Amino acid sequence: MTAHAFSLVFLFFLVFSTLLQLWLKTRHLNHVLAHRNAVPADFASQIELAAHQKAADYTAAKVRFGRIAIVWEALVLAGFTLGGGLGWLDVQARNLAGQGIWAGLALIVGLTVVNGALSLPFSLYSTFVLEARFGFNKTTLAVFIGDLVKSTLLGALLGLPLVALVLWLMDAAGTFWWLYAWAAWVLFGLALMAVYPNFIAPLFNKFTPLADESLKARIDALLQKCGFESNGVFVMDGSKRSSHGNAYFTGFGKTKRIVFFDTLIERLEPLEVEAVLAHELGHYKRNHIIKRMVMTYGLGLVTLAVLGLLKGAGWFYAGLGVAQPSTAAALVLFFLALPAFTFPFGWLASRGSRKHEYEADHYAAEVSDAGALVSGLVKLYRDNAATLTPDPLHSLFYDSHPPAALRIAALKATQ
Repeated sequence: MTAHAFSLVFLFFLVFSTLLQLWLKTRHLNHVLAHRNAVPADFASQIELAAHQKAADYTAAKVRFGRIAIVWEALVLAGFTLGGGLGWLDVQARNLAGQGIWAGLALIVGLTVVNGALSLPFSLYSTFVLEARFGFNKTTLAVFIGDLVKSTLLGALLGLPLVALVLWLMDAAGTFWWLYAWAAWVLFGLALMAVYPNFIAPLFNKFTPLADESLKARIDALLQKCGFESNGVFVMDGSKRSSHGNAYFTGFGKTKRIVFFDTLIERLEPLEVEAVLAHELGHYKRNHIIKRMVMTYGLGLVTLAVLGLLKGAGWFYAGLGVAQPSTAAALVLFFLALPAFTFPFGWLASRGSRKHEYEADHYAAEVSDAGALVSGLVKLYRDNAATLTPDPLHSLFYDSHPPAALRIAALKATQ
């Protein structure tokens, strides 16, 4: 393939993916607004019209803002690739740091800084304007800046050594460098899962052991019934940043811990909290975590193998605006361009995720109370202003969870 031909192929996929995203967002917007003035029958007794309309308006605002972000991200990607932006950064990095790993790290740091600066206004608007308009934002500017600084330093501390190792392997490990790089990535990911609950998460949030003895006894009974061993049940100060509620478990092996947002504990009844936790445990008991890890690492292996084939292809670099590439430019360019080719197939991953959600709901209905899970979910839909009427095609591509109506109907069928 020639460089010019690959430029045209990339441009086609970039435009197609961007237009597809915009079309899906517009469908979603129109569908939500068309159903704004009537609460779906299955929810009419639990969600008032004003709450339903707030969810529609919140969704519409996010979609309109999201369409602007989609166009901006496409323009930035085109600038980095076809516009020669990455090639220019690569030259500056080598002028600054010479050749080899240090130049590669300089390129990646430079790209991260530029890209972060370009996306910062969108993050600020989303947090302090859009979320605040609908009463969800609790983040102060000091907390926002603190999170940005901590996440940047943490990313540098953890990410740069891994990147340096990958760059070294690309140059020194021969034809199958990508296999060694994949193994390093897998080990890094597993180690990160192990240390995240105790060393990383507390940098951003406060975790306190669940103090409600009655609720704790209920949860302990559920854990014993499900055969789940954890390193504790904690409440996280999610209200520090947002009024949205959630629950999850995190960690690996003996570091597993269960975490409830304080906002969720405040809003749900004890049986509803138990049912929500039973759903999360369903992911564990149905081996969804392992399946997702296998899928993620399997796709990562294929992705790195493809990069291994493209690493020596001059048309790949020249077609994306890098005339004299470095090893780091190959790595960065590949992962910059990849989403343009993969988005049209993203519905496959979303479909698998929704299947897992149904299975976890069914498990929760077996070990807890399906009715309590239904009422708890409805409260979360209402309090989080989640739309009850998503566009089906948009949901197919974007939603990791089933639409509310289908999910509730499936739960009621288990009763």
